[in-house]
Amino acid sequence: MARELPTTAEIVIVGGGVIGLGIAYHLAEAGCTDVVVLERHSLTSGTSWHAAGIVGPLRATYDLTLLSRYAAELFSDLESLTGQATGYKRTGGLWLAGRPERMVELERTRAMGDLADLHARIVTPDEVAERVPGMEVGDLAGAMWVDEDGQADATGVCMAYAAGARRAGVAIHEGVTATGVVVDDGRVVGIDVVPTAGGDPSTIGCRAMVNAAGVWSRRLGDPVGVALPVQGVQHMYVVTEGTDDLPEPFPIVRDLEHCYYLKSDASQLLVGGFEFDAKAWDPEGPDGDTPFLEMDEDWDQFGPVMEAAIRRYPTLGETGLRFFMNGPESFTHDTAQVIGEAPDLEGYFVATGFNSLGLTASAGVGKVMAEWLTTGVAPDQFGLDIARVDPLQAGRDHLRERLQEAVGEHFSMHWPFKQITAGRGLRHTPFHGRWTGAQYGATATWERPLWFGDPVEPDNVAPRWWPMAEAEVAAMVDGVALIELTPFAKFDVTGPDALALLQWLCVSDLDVPVGAATYTQMANDRGGIEADLTVVRRGPDEFRVTDGAPTRWRTGGRLRRMAHRLGQAHGWSVSVTDLTEDEAVLGVMGPRSAELLAAHADPGDLDAFGFGTSRTVAIDGVEATATRISYVGELGWELSIPGAGAARAFDALVAEGNGSGGPSFLGLYAMDACRHEKGYRHWGDDLGPLDTVLEAGLGFTIGWDVDFLGRDALAAQKEVGITHRLRQFAVDGAHPLVLHDEPVFCDGVVVGRTTSGARGFRTGRTLCLADVEVDADGEFEVLVAGVRHPLERLVRPPYDPTGSRMRPEGQT
Repeated sequence: MARELPTTAEIVIVGGGVIGLGIAYHLAEAGCTDVVVLERHSLTSGTSWHAAGIVGPLRATYDLTLLSRYAAELFSDLESLTGQATGYKRTGGLWLAGRPERMVELERTRAMGDLADLHARIVTPDEVAERVPGMEVGDLAGAMWVDEDGQADATGVCMAYAAGARRAGVAIHEGVTATGVVVDDGRVVGIDVVPTAGGDPSTIGCRAMVNAAGVWSRRLGDPVGVALPVQGVQHMYVVTEGTDDLPEPFPIVRDLEHCYYLKSDASQLLVGGFEFDAKAWDPEGPDGDTPFLEMDEDWDQFGPVMEAAIRRYPTLGETGLRFFMNGPESFTHDTAQVIGEAPDLEGYFVATGFNSLGLTASAGVGKVMAEWLTTGVAPDQFGLDIARVDPLQAGRDHLRERLQEAVGEHFSMHWPFKQITAGRGLRHTPFHGRWTGAQYGATATWERPLWFGDPVEPDNVAPRWWPMAEAEVAAMVDGVALIELTPFAKFDVTGPDALALLQWLCVSDLDVPVGAATYTQMANDRGGIEADLTVVRRGPDEFRVTDGAPTRWRTGGRLRRMAHRLGQAHGWSVSVTDLTEDEAVLGVMGPRSAELLAAHADPGDLDAFGFGTSRTVAIDGVEATATRISYVGELGWELSIPGAGAARAFDALVAEGNGSGGPSFLGLYAMDACRHEKGYRHWGDDLGPLDTVLEAGLGFTIGWDVDFLGRDALAAQKEVGITHRLRQFAVDGAHPLVLHDEPVFCDGVVVGRTTSGARGFRTGRTLCLADVEVDADGEFEVLVAGVRHPLERLVRPPYDPTGSRMRPEGQT
């Protein structure tokens, strides 16, 4: 007999697939059992039922690997914990590489696996043939073996999750459709529901909901303004008849050059692919509400995948096919899942867009989402966070265009600094087209110059744009360079209680004179870094908050949410206005920057500017706000210019002739190199919500006399001391391409990992920031693409450690 729907619950989860059930299971494990799971048809009937069943813990980043690794740990025990068979077994896995460049990628991935306590190793083509007799290996450059790769029955895992959740008291209701989200005063207060087969509608009141509806998740996102970049795709695989003499266990095989995977189930083989030009599927179409949907066979689409698999493993061509699976799956614009709380709708959580990797993700995502829902603690997973998503990236036309390459990106070469090609041009700055010789990239939807010069082929050993970026830096050091900074996130925080709000959210004392610019961090209650900001006081009750481009929606959402919450609690009056697209920002940097601006600015008395101050100027009649600050370590200003006059101001500054007495141009890659030479941090790479201000080496920004969120936690940490810290290193005598997540050793023992790196063109050294144990003191090394390099730990930034370049003699 069906259980009656409750009228209230603490948390409502929409979606009875592996993700929704994984969250329900982990909520129950955390002691939160006032939970309702709604499934419009039967459990698993959306996409989970036809999952290929691969459990692969090793991913593209360290944080994502930690999240995925948990699946192998949990699945090995889930059957004994719940009494429900999951079919899990550890098979090991092969990642096949067809070219030397891929082997460099695999060496990096293997080292990152070591950091996450996985067991991966590089193997030869002959070793591949030994593990899978009959596999053609003559064209392989090598491969990687991962011990922890495995497989499970996705339906069995779902039922195990459900059994464990039900046993703890979670209510799971099938045949119930969630028709809408009830919102009051900026937060979720309920879910409207109706029996799928027909009946009376009702509402379940709740404090939070989780949209785990997969490819159908936009139905509950679009009406309440939550942008979800989820696109339905026809995802295909085939299963063969049984065949004798397969190795047992048969390893998971990923042929990275040909974008397919291979696994076995008993004596049967399964072949699936991640092809380019994947076929979109509309969940709002005529078969969109069909449970356990199987679409028509499509050999025109899948044929090339199967042919490549047969060439690699001829046994496939000698075995009959049992069935062709073509079912719906959800993919995202950047092939990363979407999890977390919507920036501007409190209590609206989402876990969707798993790009055919939901089974592996379900355990880790279930765990972190349960923690997030019960404690309010967000994981350090900005690459997955819904707050990374720009609404333009959720546009339906954009998503269909992104499908031209997004699905195939799973197995294609992950070149360092790789740029998307499909779905470009979402936003252009007022300066676009004026950057002569620019090679553009997409930065948080903005087209932005990466370097200036010729286009180059990708390289994962020594980027071929290095010489051009080096020339850009040299021109700036001797003269003046213009830098595209328009994508900065820009917010005006105004009102009688603007200072009170920012004093509570930021760690620095912001009660400074009008015109002062303060570098600071927004902290959480644990002292972790929620944002890395510049705050300019423009008036007694007016502040300009500037953040990086990728975190626009995250930081803006936090400002708006806290202004609303504290307004309700204390009667504060604060407005937060997003000016990101209203103003262009131009960096003017280098020893001749004052000279260039003085020739065009009114007033031109730039000596009156102290470092870290801001005031209004006019650039050939165009009003702008000039702030003397520098992310590159040179004398310079950032000019914020209303969009209508930005191009005119730009043209005035370059009127002397670019490259012949006028300013040069500096791209994003060169700017990143310069910030490394100064030891400057970048949120999302070097900083995150789990890194405290003290661990980040930014204690100098803390105003200990100010009562701010997280002050007590930082004071306590200062008292007992920190165990790890972000430090700067230089590679001795070599220029390896240091990216992130490379192991750092001290006296042969791993003591941390890099967070970012770059080649410093002014110092001639390759530099990196690394999170390492504070007690580590000895001979440091970094492992880059299989080669260890000596490291020198730097006490001071290697370029202009006293800051004299930014504060020339005679200036403050």
